Amino acid sequence: MTRHLITSALPYINGVKHLGNLIGSMLPSDLHARYLRARGEDVLFICATDEHGTPAELAAREAGLEVSQFCTEQHKVQADLGAAFDLSFDYFGRSSSQQNKELTQHFGKKLLENGFIDERITRQIYSIDDDRFLPDRYVEGTCPHCDYDKARGDQCENCTRLLDPTDLLNPRSAVSGSTNLEVRESRHLFLLQSKLSDEIRTWVNKHPEWPVLVSSIALKWLDEGLHDRGITRDLKWGVPVDMLGMEDKVYYVWFDAPIEYIAATKEWADEDPANRDWKSWWYEADDVRYVQVMAKDNVPFHTVTFPGTQLASREPWKMVDYIKGFNWLNYYGGKFSTSQKRGIFMSDAVEIMPSDYWRYYLLANAPETSDASFTWDGFAGTVNKDLADTLGNFVNRTLKFCSSKFGNALPSGGETGEREQLLAKALNERLENYNTHMDDLQVRKAMQELRAIWVMGNEYLTEVAPWTVFKTDPDAAAASLRIAINLIRIFAVLSAPAIPATSAKISEALGLDLASKDWIEGDCAEALNILQAGHEFEIPDVLFRKITDDEVGEWELRFGGKE
Repeated sequence: MTRHLITSALPYINGVKHLGNLIGSMLPSDLHARYLRARGEDVLFICATDEHGTPAELAAREAGLEVSQFCTEQHKVQADLGAAFDLSFDYFGRSSSQQNKELTQHFGKKLLENGFIDERITRQIYSIDDDRFLPDRYVEGTCPHCDYDKARGDQCENCTRLLDPTDLLNPRSAVSGSTNLEVRESRHLFLLQSKLSDEIRTWVNKHPEWPVLVSSIALKWLDEGLHDRGITRDLKWGVPVDMLGMEDKVYYVWFDAPIEYIAATKEWADEDPANRDWKSWWYEADDVRYVQVMAKDNVPFHTVTFPGTQLASREPWKMVDYIKGFNWLNYYGGKFSTSQKRGIFMSDAVEIMPSDYWRYYLLANAPETSDASFTWDGFAGTVNKDLADTLGNFVNRTLKFCSSKFGNALPSGGETGEREQLLAKALNERLENYNTHMDDLQVRKAMQELRAIWVMGNEYLTEVAPWTVFKTDPDAAAASLRIAINLIRIFAVLSAPAIPATSAKISEALGLDLASKDWIEGDCAEALNILQAGHEFEIPDVLFRKITDDEVGEWELRFGGKE
């Protein structure tokens, strides 16, 4: 039986993550993990904070904290926010862990032994005023490719091109802002990606099922030619390079961060070694299907750099089977950005509205085929139409009407007929489509199908009109209400991967426990009759309230949401 390993791209430690981070990796990977678990699959869902590199040092400096203390505090912040959004990680680790240190050093030594690491003298930016070398992210300036004036020394956030600090025009220190810089020599280790190019291309070509976004980025890099990449930095914070002559160096964050996927699994296993085996998920793991989820700017490192590291180790590490890449979520004319504090951040979002409002909106508008734009009007419209009017209204009005006419239990009497047979047939078709889209990680299509299933409940109620039929034929009304309440159960089951808190509320109201079982399998005709006459229920509080125009206006003012 296939086991499913799922990893979300690691969120940087440098501050609370925004909604773009959430929909770009953590939320869709959670959707996939919850769906597979609901169908009885063996799933391990791993994530961690990415704690090394200059973003951590700069953020700690700004906060007035030692970097280790800053990372410890921020890991808890991010773990707590993940829990607030019901992200169901099996383990949420830290790239500063001892496990990651040991594994990163292991890979470094293996690559050196196998001839894929070379020591070279490099020319690096040195800040005279700061009296230190400036690693890539400590240097800012103008991108030579797109003229973006806030490009970093490792990558331009605007055009995504990889850079070296010496490529930047008008460079300045990110520490002090000083332009009193000069170029000095420093010795560093280089990963010889040029020697791995053919192997990486062969591996990439074995995955024609990858989304076009992912495969096109990978092939673009390969077609342009892979350059040998420096994998060490003149920093104190990071995984130390335990090699002679490299005592004052650490590994580049983009070398050790993907290794943390493996290390976090070991962190998970080390908490309960008698019952957990990390290596079976990663080493000679032929029965594992491995899925990675990330935004498009992370794709090159997961299709070229990390696979190159794994291949160069000449060890049988599990390599990714499927990569789901996302475009960017924009916020009123610009990208969501942690560094520039632009957009809606997870802490603010969950303060404003419950997590399921955000989960559904983001999944229904996921930037899969192109960049997407967040607007407050769009958020309110989706919540009001899909969640409040379609799902919430169906659940509440069905249970309230049944309670008022028959009491708080499914009523007896009457028989179902052709209308219910047609409903079951239509549900079967919708469910097949929904499962297919969920299997394929087609997030927006899956949410469209889920909403269409909710709509079927409202259409059924409109057609059978129990509030009218009750006046002349109470038994017929009772029969249709039994079907409608079974539809509520079906909705709770199918909605659980997307809106787990709401699903739990519905399940509780129906006196059920649908947390990790009872996926709708087979003919829906049976599912429409699971709950029988006499089964008791309670009326839940309103599941989703509507968002007002005044609230939209208030949030636009508060978060700068205007063109």
